[in-house]
Amino acid sequence: MADARVTVDLIVRDLLHEDLAGCAWTGSPTRLRFIAAALGRRSAGVVDYLAVCGPSDLPLGIGGVDYGRSPGAGWLWQVVVHPAFRSCGIGTLLVRSAEERIRRRGLGYAELGVEPDNTGAQRLYARLGYQVVVEAGRRGHGVVMRRRLA
Repeated sequence: MADARVTVDLIVRDLLHEDLAGCAWTGSPTRLRFIAAALGRRSAGVVDYLAVCGPSDLPLGIGGVDYGRSPGAGWLWQVVVHPAFRSCGIGTLLVRSAEERIRRRGLGYAELGVEPDNTGAQRLYARLGYQVVVEAGRRGHGVVMRRRLA
C-alpha cells in the first residue's frame, strides 16, 4: 500500500459548553466538570478556553489560559490533544494560539506546569521555546516552564 498524505484545515475557536459531550476523550467525568466550571469563569474574563477543530467542528485538542494565577503571565493548563491526532501539530497550534491570547492581554510571559513523567509534553514545550523555571516537586505543579512572549 502506498503512503498517502491528507491535509485538513483546522480552526482555533473558543471551547463551548456544547462541545463537552464530544470531549470524553480528555479524561474522566470529573475532568469534564472541571472544564465546564472553567468555561463559567470565561464570562468574567478570568480565563480563555480554546478548541482546535477539524472540518467536523469537533474538538481535536483543547486547552485553557488562566490570567489570574501568575502575575504578568498567562498560565496554560489542561492542554490535551485527542490520542488519535497527537504528533500532527495540533498541540503546537493550540499553544501558539493560547500565547496569542496572552499577548493580546498585554502579558509578557506564558507559563505552564508539566508532570515530571510527561517527557513528551516537556519536549514539545522545550521545542516551542519554554524553559524550566521550577524543577519537579516545588510549588505543587511538577515542572514549571516559562516562555517570554515577543
